[in-house]
Amino acid sequence: MKQKVNIILMILIFGIGQAQEVTSISKSEVLSKVQEHNTSIKISEESFNEAKGDFRQTNAIFLPNISVSHTGISTTNPLMAFGSKLNQEILTQNDFSPALLNDPDQTQNFATRIAVQQPLINLDGFYQRKAANSKMKAMELQSERTKDYMNFEVENAYMQLQLAYKAVDVLEKALSAAQANLELANNSFKQGYLHRSDVLSVEVRVGEVKNQLQVAKSNVKNASNYLSFLMNESSETIYRPSDSLTVSVMNSELVSGIENRADVKAMELASDARASMYKADKMTFLPTLNAFASYELYDDQIFQADANGYLFGAELKWNILEGTKRFGKAQKAKATYEKSKLEYNQYVSKSQLEISKTKRALEDAYNKLALAQLAVEQSKEALRIRTNRFGEGLEKTTDLLMAETMYAQKQLEYYQTIFQYNSTKAYLQFLTK
Repeated sequence: MKQKVNIILMILIFGIGQAQEVTSISKSEVLSKVQEHNTSIKISEESFNEAKGDFRQTNAIFLPNISVSHTGISTTNPLMAFGSKLNQEILTQNDFSPALLNDPDQTQNFATRIAVQQPLINLDGFYQRKAANSKMKAMELQSERTKDYMNFEVENAYMQLQLAYKAVDVLEKALSAAQANLELANNSFKQGYLHRSDVLSVEVRVGEVKNQLQVAKSNVKNASNYLSFLMNESSETIYRPSDSLTVSVMNSELVSGIENRADVKAMELASDARASMYKADKMTFLPTLNAFASYELYDDQIFQADANGYLFGAELKWNILEGTKRFGKAQKAKATYEKSKLEYNQYVSKSQLEISKTKRALEDAYNKLALAQLAVEQSKEALRIRTNRFGEGLEKTTDLLMAETMYAQKQLEYYQTIFQYNSTKAYLQFLTK
């Protein structure tokens, strides 16, 4: 039974190992796949298509509305029976008999009707079309901004993966050093140079590094899963970056003004759309002019056309008063427009504030880089000296352990600072793109 359990465990472990394949990937590959498959980008594109569909609906203010219908009835209604025969052009002298007029026989009528309605002057429709056009352009810019944001997310996520692998590399080296010191401590203990408590302290240090290494490996999986999510791919793959985490030089040419940002332009267009809707609501107080025409075919047999007629004309319509509905609607549209202007100004001010804050954060991260690198070099030299002295029995175990911990910590802090600087730089470029 125990052998069966062991076999099952081995199969499970092997299966998990097979599922978690490691694949090397470059940032350009991730960017390409995200632009092609990312769900958020597809959603933004469909939102643009929705707005485009709304705009196409406004073509109705220029194009005619054409309909065709075929209607069949049977009636003994005096008025309908007489009118049907009149339309069919089959009235005779006998049909004017009072008895037949008051109590007609069942009459059948089949009518084919082709109707055309052509808008001529609808000022509210023109402004509604203008608003729909502004909204469509705004959604196009929002879709573009979504792509910019996903590029920033890729930059950040890819650097997270690089940082995770750097942490694994640092902790693997720290574990090797700790295990070497543990072996040295055991030898010293056997020779009577160290107490058992010193050996136990080194063993505790080895256990701590192992735990930290396990967390770092989990972070690699987490970063890989997020990259898979961005690319809309399976989360079973563990990715390895094809290049290492290094300081990315700031290119000032990539930083432009906020006025060119797609989302700012989109908000401006959204405000323009609300202004057009306000004008459209005001135009409902004016009359509208529409033309209409119809051509009709009549017979007492289905799909026949022994008689026909046509009708055309124009209608000038002016709704003088609809209670206070139109006044309230115009008031609401005006308030919505004024609100959109305030929201636009607030958004621009907040964006400029965020840019100033990010610039200061980038400067702080840059200054921190030099200090972090110096701390790594100093802690490395301190560890080398203490390791040599420990091997000669001239250094305390606690001092060696502190030096080991400090060196690993300073390395991790240095790479974290690189990540912070690069991420802040990417965010600044996103804010000003």
